[in-house]
Amino acid sequence: MSNHPLRIFTGSAHRGLAQEIADILNVPLGLSTTLHLNDSEVYVTIDEVVRDQDIFLVQPCSMPVNDNLMELLLLLDAFRRASAHSISCVIPYFPYSRQDRMARGREAISSRAVANLLETQGASRVIFVDIHNPATQGFFNIPVDPLTALPLLADYFRKPEYANSAIVSPDVGRASVAGKYAGLLNLPLVVMHKRRTSFSETRTTHVVGDIEGRRPIIIDDIIAGGSVLKQLDVLYDEGAVGKACFSITHPVLLSSALEILDHDDRIEKLVVTNTIPVPPEKQHPKIEVLSIAPMLAEIIFDIHEGKSISSKLVLH
Repeated sequence: MSNHPLRIFTGSAHRGLAQEIADILNVPLGLSTTLHLNDSEVYVTIDEVVRDQDIFLVQPCSMPVNDNLMELLLLLDAFRRASAHSISCVIPYFPYSRQDRMARGREAISSRAVANLLETQGASRVIFVDIHNPATQGFFNIPVDPLTALPLLADYFRKPEYANSAIVSPDVGRASVAGKYAGLLNLPLVVMHKRRTSFSETRTTHVVGDIEGRRPIIIDDIIAGGSVLKQLDVLYDEGAVGKACFSITHPVLLSSALEILDHDDRIEKLVVTNTIPVPPEKQHPKIEVLSIAPMLAEIIFDIHEGKSISSKLVLH
């Protein structure tokens, strides 16, 4: 058992998730202040003593990404200067995760730059959920815990109405995760092959696996502009039946994705988690949000108590 008190703090990105975690762990949510000044600078301060405490700082870096990332970095600096014993960054949605390599010359590897910033500012460890490329953990020289919402999302589909479904990977890169869904639910696996035509556009070329007569459940890590929602045509051309469901961890949900949900009657449901807050303007009758707070609370408690969490990690 640790001799250092367990504390939960949060920035302004997703206070509701942090409060839910704190309530589950039966600890008060720490006091801090964030101000956005008139010149657009961010000011933070810790409003209580944190000396020699184990801090778990909850801050997904969703929109506005740069403001939330800067707030996280400044809070890290404040905790380090306040002599916290350890500072674990709980970043359910990791920023710049899709910029993880040089796809062409003279590109920045932005997720590596974020990793360097977090380490430099004093992070003791980083915890994230369903990052776009699991190899991102290799960018760090501190402990990284790559969690997955897969069991939570898969459990949602353990219902009789989904018995005649198939798990669909939207591309080859997601096939491994889709295979785990299929194994957990004892459903067949279908893989879509797509070709990227621009930074934001892709085109599905063919489908591997038998979708005929089955209801598609399409999985992915992030839904932003809704490109994954546009891939239904080829599935129904191959014989898919019924209404499609999507199981996606991070609901970035740009306006174009919400428009597709409005107008495509083939989509029954989009099941997501609350790694990112879903504000009122992004809520939709077809969207169902599952909470990852119990999973994060369990992980945080085990880390603080020095228990093994290897069985809960994404191991590819």
